[in-house]
Amino acid sequence: MDAQLKKGLLDVCVLSVLRGGESYGYKILSDVAPYIEISESTLYPILKRLEASGAVTAQSREYNGRLRRYYRLTDKGRQKIAEFIENAREFQRIYALISDGGTL
Repeated sequence: MDAQLKKGLLDVCVLSVLRGGESYGYKILSDVAPYIEISESTLYPILKRLEASGAVTAQSREYNGRLRRYYRLTDKGRQKIAEFIENAREFQRIYALISDGGTL
């Protein structure tokens, strides 16, 4: 898969997981992994970028004597998901054109 396309998909996959409520890195990783390949070294820069853009907020809390960073989806993150869904609908129409050999 094209690296830029995968980057965008990973961002929206992470945002989508957070629609279910706040979560932390390892849990996000395990929730996304069945759908698209992702590693810890990929996830944490995504979370940092999403936080910097305002799509998620983060808060550190103690868990079993260690600090754990919890991420929560914002309204801006929900908007990014909605924009992705709209773009995906357009992509489906283009895919249909390409897969049908240019005939509709």
